Amino acid sequence: MKLQATGTSPFDWSGDGLAIGIFEDELELTGELAALDEKLSGTIQELITEFEFKGKPGNTISTRVVGHSIRKLILVGLGKSDALKLDGLRRAAAASAKLAKKERCKTLGISLPVCNGDAASTAEAIAEGIELALFVDNRFKSEPDDKPAIEEVHLLGLAGQDAAIDHARKVVSGVFLARELVAAPANYVTPITLAETAQTIAQDYGLNVEILEKEDCEKLGMGAFLGVAQASDLPPKFIHLTYKPEGTPRRKLAIIGKGLTFDSGGLNIKGAGSGIEMMKTDMGGAGATLGAAKAIAQIKPDVEIHFIVAATENMISGRAIHPGDILTASNGKTIEINNTDAEGRLTLADALVYAEKLGVEAIVDLATLTGACVVALGDDIAGLWSPDDEVANQFLKSSEATGEKIWRMPMEEKYFESMKSGIADMKNTGARAGGAISAAIFLKQFVKETPWAHLDVAGPVWADKENGYNGSGATGYGVRLLVDWVMG
Repeated sequence: MKLQATGTSPFDWSGDGLAIGIFEDELELTGELAALDEKLSGTIQELITEFEFKGKPGNTISTRVVGHSIRKLILVGLGKSDALKLDGLRRAAAASAKLAKKERCKTLGISLPVCNGDAASTAEAIAEGIELALFVDNRFKSEPDDKPAIEEVHLLGLAGQDAAIDHARKVVSGVFLARELVAAPANYVTPITLAETAQTIAQDYGLNVEILEKEDCEKLGMGAFLGVAQASDLPPKFIHLTYKPEGTPRRKLAIIGKGLTFDSGGLNIKGAGSGIEMMKTDMGGAGATLGAAKAIAQIKPDVEIHFIVAATENMISGRAIHPGDILTASNGKTIEINNTDAEGRLTLADALVYAEKLGVEAIVDLATLTGACVVALGDDIAGLWSPDDEVANQFLKSSEATGEKIWRMPMEEKYFESMKSGIADMKNTGARAGGAISAAIFLKQFVKETPWAHLDVAGPVWADKENGYNGSGATGYGVRLLVDWVMG
């Protein structure tokens, strides 16, 4: 699909489908819209009046246009004019593109207002919304979607913003990778697959990659990670992918993604009704990490970034860790296992220790870590924990820019008391109440001094039904957030 910024106005554009954004407090047509309505024989006003179009965010309506230079007219609601944000433009662009595809438009012209006077960010948001909304994953279907694709989209009134569109497409390519990794079942995406994906990114874009095998991890004392991995027939892979800019980097960061390609729960096996069939998504953090690596490698910022994934399965066999076992992490801390289904934090523990030894200025980990976070924040919002206000505020700012929602949660140190062990330094789970908080407090034990943030993304990495620019299934959550954080 071709995406092109153009100075052409809706009045002069011709093609299959023309999408126009309408504010709910500006339904009385004036200026350019009134002139366009007159050219289209009153079709815009007729749509608004006859179908009681209110201009609410994301609302769309379309009609056939006869005797003019466009075939279909699409109106998309933008909400109140004083509340317009970039994510509102993403969602409006997504809604327009989906309806245009449904109406079998090969060419689409889209006219949306510039947000906050920033034409580049506006073009980027519109391009992201269109690309994300039209993504289709047909890899596992014998009869793929046969609806004709939109071939060309013109962003009207945004001449000179082709660089912004190019940036958006690079970011979105990383989102697509994350979606494909998370959506694929565990017999397609394994720890080996994640390692091969990292190697492909390195080869395609000139990054450095190191894959630590089981023996390498043993030498580094990664007992927590290897304890989780020991029941699987597939070997664990500790992935370290590095992007280095030309010249001196402005800053040096580490991104860690939880990489459980399948989580059975171990000997604390997930029971009926637990959603075990969806545990292919337990590598959502790793998917976002590798997706961000692909995007950043193309954008080439002046920042050094280390992408780290401790990849394994959590399975059941005669080699599985038992409840009550004690594991020793690579920083020497001992962990009594009171729940083998709290395995992700064990793999992250050794990854955090490894990342801090790289001498980075900040670390973030993304993990589908707890159901408790989903209970607290629902399916659309990730939890953010950080003892560092500056890093936390950076992510809150990136969340606002990208529309990938996060909510800062408390680091309640007192909750560590429920994880105290009589025979080891700590247990791997605490009390049920505040479970997402105690999980974050557990991870904090493996970061000494480096500014650090933890994102629990258990909710937003998957959508059961279509939601804005995300279709049902894997969302690729976190890629755009991470890219914006790196670029900040």
